[in-house]
Amino acid sequence: MIKHNLPSSLLSNAVEELASLPGIGKKSALRFALHLLRQPKENVKRFGNSIIKMREEIQFCSLCNMISDTPICHICSDKRRDNSLICVVESIRDVISIENTGEFNGLYHVLGGIISPMDAVSPSDLTIDSLVKRVAEGGVKELFLALSTTMEGETTSFYIYKKISSYPLKVSTIARGVGFGDELEYTDEVTLGRSIMNRQPFIPIN
Repeated sequence: MIKHNLPSSLLSNAVEELASLPGIGKKSALRFALHLLRQPKENVKRFGNSIIKMREEIQFCSLCNMISDTPICHICSDKRRDNSLICVVESIRDVISIENTGEFNGLYHVLGGIISPMDAVSPSDLTIDSLVKRVAEGGVKELFLALSTTMEGETTSFYIYKKISSYPLKVSTIARGVGFGDELEYTDEVTLGRSIMNRQPFIPIN
């Protein structure tokens, strides 16, 4: 572990907090902290307040669970979107990645994870029940499962498929060969966009 003999406990505390962010090591954290020290106080206050305001005031859409500034997110409230098509994703980052392709015009449903017994994540920990409720309310013609091709992702897809199998709707999945979950955001937009356009019927593995 890299150690720094810092001249200030305040600086040391700031470095520790910055280093707690994913992908930020102690050297980078120190560089960021020193950079902030060189900035006008008002700039640093604005930076800090934006983080605090985000954490305290951001909401989760009551329909799809996407982050939002209002009770209903801008995607769900957009009259131009196809509300008969719902794309089911693991995380908020997946929504952002798919939106960046410009190839999807339906709505979303963020599960907040995938079923993983090893990580003690069960169906009740996810927003599957609210997804089934959306389907049960009618109007949904296609459920697009854009989940991981890992065992956990396939288990989640199959569980959802079984839960909604009694409803008259099409269930599809993204074209295989594309990274999912944590990797979906790193897939280039052209490849991801084509995979969305060429989505395939979901075939459950018994």
